[in-house]
Amino acid sequence: MRRPVRAAETLLVVAALMAGAACGSRLPESDFERRGTAQAPVGGAPVRVGIITSATSPVGGAAFTGPRDGAKAYFDRLNARGGIGGREVEVRTCDDGGSGVGNNDCVRKLVEEQRVVALVATASLDYAGAARVSRAGVPDIGGQPIGPAYDTYPHLYGIYGSLAPRNGKPGWDGKLYGGTEVYRYFKREQGARTAAVVSYNQAASAAYARLVTRGLKAEGYKVVTEQVDFALPNFRAAAADLKEQGADLVFDAMDTHGNARLCEAMDDVGAKVTAKVTNVQNWTSTVGDDYKDAPRCRNALWATGSSRNFEDTDHPAVREFRAALRGKALSQWQLEGWAAAMWFTDAAQSCLSGSGGDVTRACVDRFMGRDEPYAARGLLVPVTFERRAEPPRTRRTCVSVARWRDGDGWVTQSGDMDDNCFVVPQLAYQP
Repeated sequence: MRRPVRAAETLLVVAALMAGAACGSRLPESDFERRGTAQAPVGGAPVRVGIITSATSPVGGAAFTGPRDGAKAYFDRLNARGGIGGREVEVRTCDDGGSGVGNNDCVRKLVEEQRVVALVATASLDYAGAARVSRAGVPDIGGQPIGPAYDTYPHLYGIYGSLAPRNGKPGWDGKLYGGTEVYRYFKREQGARTAAVVSYNQAASAAYARLVTRGLKAEGYKVVTEQVDFALPNFRAAAADLKEQGADLVFDAMDTHGNARLCEAMDDVGAKVTAKVTNVQNWTSTVGDDYKDAPRCRNALWATGSSRNFEDTDHPAVREFRAALRGKALSQWQLEGWAAAMWFTDAAQSCLSGSGGDVTRACVDRFMGRDEPYAARGLLVPVTFERRAEPPRTRRTCVSVARWRDGDGWVTQSGDMDDNCFVVPQLAYQP
């Protein structure tokens, strides 16, 4: 049974927004590119899809590109193998610059001018054009829920699913709901009882820290809160206090740079924890470089999410993903972009096997709206979309967990993600 989007996933870039929340101007112009292969499939008109990404944005060029890169790799591999029913998948990309104006521009060009059949693996800092996509009846498949759009509008299908009515208002009466499965996991499997939550003295960071604190307390943790100055952060003082308080876990509402500096400070003061917990956006193969000056804390890094660890090479779908991206730094967001492209492909193939035999927006949308869970050959915890009139009070939720180990990378913990499940309360929060 699929859970609604966890609050941690909906807000997973909130800490990164600190560095650029005040910047409202658009950066470089939208960029389009027609993707092909040296041996393009033949068999009919290309099937055109769009990918909108905040490739250039106030929070940095690499922050949002993982889903796009994973999806493009999937479509390149698909085209090399004959495309969809002999038809090439033509990928049009657009960089929205991380702004609402840029996002609306991308939607206009891809949806209205280029007439893409669907959007795939969207990763936008400000998805201002979401309502426009929905009104056009264009399925948006496997996007990252950076904001509330995927719990607000019909025809939008986020990578983690949704139970919300999606009637034009976020969630239920403006509230979204998330589970406490991550906190339950560390309590049950690692015996953790005391958790520290570190944030900046900045509104978005502090709000997210309050949300994490609420979830931890709901699971019975003693919670230690640490706040550092955004302009002149004293990470050493925070690290010393969480050591003094005997924290088992450390959660944060900060960017990658802040996390790395906190880890350095923890190593400096000798703070040893069961886990320094991060999210799916920071689940990358570059941890060794990002945390190069904090070896002890680096080896206490844990990541949680709803997709299969990209290091699980025993799984055939993971092996195929890694083969396509051989030689590149890998990330969990790339794997989820790959899964989003697979999702669209399955929808398109169902259209070709139907009575009409054509890949249309309406046909793809019907496939996406089915009652059947979707797991992308085992890459995703099964995803469902429902339109519940009332939010759930509790829900059985499953979580993928990995731990960083020098020399081994991200090592999956507690067996298969589909079996690592908990019945947990669902807590309301404002998007």
